[in-house]
Amino acid sequence: MSTRNIPSVDVKPAPKPEITNTHTLSVFVSNKPGVLGRICAVFSRRGYNIDSLVVSQGRDARFSRMTIGISGDPAGLEQIVLQVNKLIDVMHCTEHNDRDAVVREMILIKIAAKAADRTEALQIIEHYAGKTVDMHEDSLIAMITGNTDKIDAALRMLSKFEIIETVRTGKVVMARGTTET
Repeated sequence: MSTRNIPSVDVKPAPKPEITNTHTLSVFVSNKPGVLGRICAVFSRRGYNIDSLVVSQGRDARFSRMTIGISGDPAGLEQIVLQVNKLIDVMHCTEHNDRDAVVREMILIKIAAKAADRTEALQIIEHYAGKTVDMHEDSLIAMITGNTDKIDAALRMLSKFEIIETVRTGKVVMARGTTET
């Protein structure tokens, strides 16, 4: 029995590039049970994560608008849009960016703020064009709307206080000009 000397080589797989590409899709669909599940399955099969999802009934109760914030490899995005567009009950699926659409989010932030800290917290909220929607002796709730970067920046600034809780909506999008979303 011969033994061969096989050199030990530490082979490490190449690190996957960090996926930082985020995309916003608008999907106009029939307002029927099961539509959301079929759409989510397309993203799951392609390895995309749904970061935010907003669904609301349209002006016509037979239809709903979905705004989906996703992150993943941009190379597969076009294929996803094509596959979603082929689904039954999908009228159309479109990707939007800041140039062709208005994209906004909202966050509610509950902060522990005694009287001594309240002035500084209120100044930060005001700087980000936020509103105080509730105030108690030991806490306050602020509402801030804007694009993702603005919401993230406000959250960073307010993190100097004890943040009790946050609730953040997903993105909502509307095409600029006379183009329908």
